[in-house]
Amino acid sequence: MADYDVIVIGGGPGGYVCAIRCAQLGLKTACVEGRETLGGTCLNVGCIPSKALLHASHSLHEAEHNFAKMGLKGKSPSVDWKEMLAYKDGVIDQNTKGIEFLFKKNKVDWLRGWGSIPAAGQVKVDDEVHTAKNIVIASGSEPSTLPGVEVDEKVVVTSTGALSLPKIPKKLVVIGAGVIGLEMGSVYARLGSEVTVVEFLDLVTPGMDAELSKTFARSLKKQGLKFVMGAAVQKVEATKTKAKVHYKLRKNDKEDMLEADAVLVATGRRPYTEGLGLDAMGIEMTQRGQIATDHWKTNIPGIWAIGDVTEGPMLAHKAEDEGMAAAEAIAGQAGHVNYDVIPGVVYTSPEVATVGKTEEQLKDEGVDYKVGKFSFMGNGRAKAVFQGEGFVKILADKTTDRVLGVHIMGPAAGELIHEACVLMEFGGSAEDLARTCHAHPTFSEAVREAALACGDGPIHS
Repeated sequence: MADYDVIVIGGGPGGYVCAIRCAQLGLKTACVEGRETLGGTCLNVGCIPSKALLHASHSLHEAEHNFAKMGLKGKSPSVDWKEMLAYKDGVIDQNTKGIEFLFKKNKVDWLRGWGSIPAAGQVKVDDEVHTAKNIVIASGSEPSTLPGVEVDEKVVVTSTGALSLPKIPKKLVVIGAGVIGLEMGSVYARLGSEVTVVEFLDLVTPGMDAELSKTFARSLKKQGLKFVMGAAVQKVEATKTKAKVHYKLRKNDKEDMLEADAVLVATGRRPYTEGLGLDAMGIEMTQRGQIATDHWKTNIPGIWAIGDVTEGPMLAHKAEDEGMAAAEAIAGQAGHVNYDVIPGVVYTSPEVATVGKTEEQLKDEGVDYKVGKFSFMGNGRAKAVFQGEGFVKILADKTTDRVLGVHIMGPAAGELIHEACVLMEFGGSAEDLARTCHAHPTFSEAVREAALACGDGPIHS
């Protein structure tokens, strides 16, 4: 008899959700996690702490720029950086302890330590071997870096170090204009840092709808962020307190240098599979170092993989969905993930959210589509709270009116996008959305107006 029906390796969003779902389905389950707390990168050094700092710095921005306009007079608050970091740490603590509680509630055993797979059906945690009918690898990802860039997590930092800098830098250079770089860059810009973002490509948030990306970049520039686009970083020279970032422009090979008090390397993430013993097991990998899967199954029977170690976007909610689906498949049910409806959100201010196809993808695929757009300047609620910047864009099939993609920049975009997700999950049309009554005054009315724009036209534009 095996010790467990399922052992999940990794206690991040994919792993802990998979473990809890397995337990709910009546499977005896354990989860291996070597950190002192559950929740993985997301809860400890990623999604959750960064949102805490984004909220704190946005509140400061509101006090400095908008309070007086509303008749809220008084001295602007000063920043106590240590207290802000303590608030962030408190948020982490609440969330990680919450996962521990959920494990106890669902009778999931936490095997504390780092796991490896010596053979099919076996998981070794430190010196102890546990047996399982099924093993799910959910070991997540780690920050990737560049040649010539050595990270010390003090002056040259990844997203992990950026969440705990000893002081607010006067000058911060961010390498990479993706989600992590722009979120953390906007935090420090609001706190008074001079932020310069160096990006290899010519657009911020590569892969996003190009119109949305360009509008987003303009907004960030207005907030004081500087950009050096089309630049390849050659090396970073760091001392104990300063750094020099050397880069070369791709268009003319011109070399230049930026000085900084801190450098954030935000050039993406790579699967973390170190120490698992995958080579010895003969587990098939992709060319990009991910675990190859077919419906979350690896090529070794009884071994599954989900989340950032597999192909697809490295997003916590994608990992969660796969965790649920893999658990259901292990329990003999029909696990399902709709990879065409996975939203992405950038939690800056304004927020940016997107789901489905971009215009560029539809053009490449030869799809005949129509566009419905509505600006938040036409939304009463948005104007009332100084958030009239941005728009909603809906892309629908020209013949069937089925919604193929939705792209939003504006207030609460990360919440509004889910109206589109539900619609697209059910194969809904722009007209379905346009004919659905929306409460007034709400930000979500802008989504309805964009749907109306796919037909006879919006009312408030």
